[in-house]
Amino acid sequence: MSQTERLPRNRTYLMCPPEHFTVEYAINPWMDTSVAVDAALAVKQWRMLHETLTDLGHAVHVLDPQPGLPDMVYAANGAFSVDGTVYGARFRYPQRSAEALHHSVFYRNGPWTFVDPAQVNEGEGDFTYLSGAYGGMILAGHGFRTEPAAHVEAQEVLGRPVLSLKLVDPAFYHLDTALAVLDDRHITYYPEAFSPAAQRILAQLFPDAVIADREDAEAFGLNLVSDGRHVVLNAEAMNMADKLAAAGYQPIPVELSELKRGGGSVKCAVAELRPRLLAT
Repeated sequence: MSQTERLPRNRTYLMCPPEHFTVEYAINPWMDTSVAVDAALAVKQWRMLHETLTDLGHAVHVLDPQPGLPDMVYAANGAFSVDGTVYGARFRYPQRSAEALHHSVFYRNGPWTFVDPAQVNEGEGDFTYLSGAYGGMILAGHGFRTEPAAHVEAQEVLGRPVLSLKLVDPAFYHLDTALAVLDDRHITYYPEAFSPAAQRILAQLFPDAVIADREDAEAFGLNLVSDGRHVVLNAEAMNMADKLAAAGYQPIPVELSELKRGGGSVKCAVAELRPRLLAT
């Protein structure tokens, strides 16, 4: 990707405090129930992430955490929104299934058109959006959590073309652990997390992508949030930060060691709320 001026755009996000966060079951390779979570540190790190986003000028809504749902802190998994329409989540594992209701209540009480899903999907965990590419395009992952049928359903609900990408490495079980949108047209991704066919498609459509390696991905360097210029990412991902800086972005590292114990980092903790576009 050639260096050019990267312009930030104010965003609206949704987060959920980790007041009940623990690792008491294992539904991805990162979860180790034998290592206790430092609850106070998890809350402190979450607050720093929240503060970082608000200091950048973004609006951040907060979803009330619920007892018995330790993974609600991963707010990105609860839904996926485009142009004011919200496609709800339907979780793969029963341990997280009740989270979907709390997300739907939030959206139904706001200025959103909420659509209940028929297919298994995990929200922005497996969906992301490029507003400036091909008239607005959704990238969608499958292979571990979200069903391919959900990609078809999302396309009908949201009225945007969906590019279906197969994930093949269990360590990168959600799309947002293997690929991230940097601005309206550009992405970064770890090729080996995807099937050979998906790799070919990504290389063809995004020849100027920032390419990550396994070290970057294992440091959750792709589980990031970008406003088009400022890229908030896990502090552990130092090499990824260097690659982003070389591409003209401003990396902003945030320490999220405790949330990583559950298999998530910055992006997992932050859902982007994309409001309805005003007609011009």
